[in-house]
Amino acid sequence: MRRHLGPLLAAALWSLSPASGQEAPVKVGYAKCAHCLPVALLPGLAKGVTIDATGFNSGNDVLTALIAKSLDVAQVTYLHYVTALDKGFDIVAVAGEVNGGSECLSAKALGLKADDWAGFKAAVEKAKAAGKPLKVAASRGNAQDIHMRGAFLKQGINPNKDIQFVNIPNPSDHLAAIQRGEIDMVCSVEPFASQIRMAGAAERFVLPYDQAAGNLTNLIVTRSDVIASRRAAVQAVVDADVALVAKLEADKGVWVDVINQKTGLAKDVAAEAIKNAEPDYRMHRAKTLAIAAMMRDLKYISRDVSADVEKHMDFSFLEAATKKTRDGLGY
Repeated sequence: MRRHLGPLLAAALWSLSPASGQEAPVKVGYAKCAHCLPVALLPGLAKGVTIDATGFNSGNDVLTALIAKSLDVAQVTYLHYVTALDKGFDIVAVAGEVNGGSECLSAKALGLKADDWAGFKAAVEKAKAAGKPLKVAASRGNAQDIHMRGAFLKQGINPNKDIQFVNIPNPSDHLAAIQRGEIDMVCSVEPFASQIRMAGAAERFVLPYDQAAGNLTNLIVTRSDVIASRRAAVQAVVDADVALVAKLEADKGVWVDVINQKTGLAKDVAAEAIKNAEPDYRMHRAKTLAIAAMMRDLKYISRDVSADVEKHMDFSFLEAATKKTRDGLGY
């Protein structure tokens, strides 16, 4: 019997080895939000490669996993991209995905109407004068946090001095915080922003896109070592991303379904959430430079990363996927 174990074992090992032609899956990470969750659909759109897509609680967690080499490709935000460059991390942007997804909601006790900046500024000044500054929450370092800070700053409200910032890392906890009266306002991410509004816990104050970042949110990024060793696999991910954007534009139902499946939130909440989202595989270079300048003004980064932004955006994958030049892809 022992004579037969050798060949059987060898055959089993051969079937599991790279020599068998089974290339290792591309590990892709994404955050759990309405404009991020479609990345979970990439495996079904990939050609010539297997994609292993994993959800994380936040973009910060996804970025950490990419830098730690637990992932090959990651969906993060333009803000994470700039932060990573500021810290000198090896990160390369290769495509966009979906933008939007930010909403600032005010507690009903504030009595604010939508886009009532004058009323909000008056409330900020009154609370500050009383020694009890308004408590404004977000998940620190994510796109919604930066969108909110940039919009406040443009309206003459210093987010570092005029309000009390409350960090709630997991966006799914935002609803409970405002229901308990722990915060006066939250800048949340979809679908949790729609959940808060539809539960009657808060009112829409503003979509905070009137700042340098506009509504830019998501980027698909990788590392230079992955590009060097697995360029075809990265190309396959970008090809699938371009196909994903077309799918989301053509069929909102699949988008609603993936949000429902991955978050457990009702489909009507998911349908409301994607009204504040825009599929877009382009990478917006000029606005990224403006974002970097705004983040420096907000003290989120410590230096001018303009040259790094230019150097670490690789449009070649999008050019190959779309048959367009980089000038038509956001360059």
